[in-house]
Amino acid sequence: MIIALTALEESIDSVVDGRFGRAKKFMIYDVEKGLYSFVDNEQNLNSPQGAGIQSAQNVVEAGAEAVITGHCGPKAFKVLETAGLPVYLGEKMKLKDAVEKYKKNELDKISSADVEGHW
Repeated sequence: MIIALTALEESIDSVVDGRFGRAKKFMIYDVEKGLYSFVDNEQNLNSPQGAGIQSAQNVVEAGAEAVITGHCGPKAFKVLETAGLPVYLGEKMKLKDAVEKYKKNELDKISSADVEGHW
């Protein structure tokens, strides 16, 4: 199982980024192997529109099967939902703690966007 987490910095000790579409980075984590890498999301940080859609497409293309983030807007959520990726909230958690809570099924799964677009 591959999960994607929004990240403020390129470290497993970093905190989950509160924004999905404009997250600074994504940590791609292989739950079975315990291996991870980081993907830069700089192209979407200052995008006037479409950041959520493009970020969601990038996460899907990276092979993610689930997402952990602080918040997710409607357009990004729609892309993730269409691709079959559940979205879990992990705002203000360290990435490593969010991964552990995911493994224990202790994160809140959202069924729709939890913020408005262009948040």
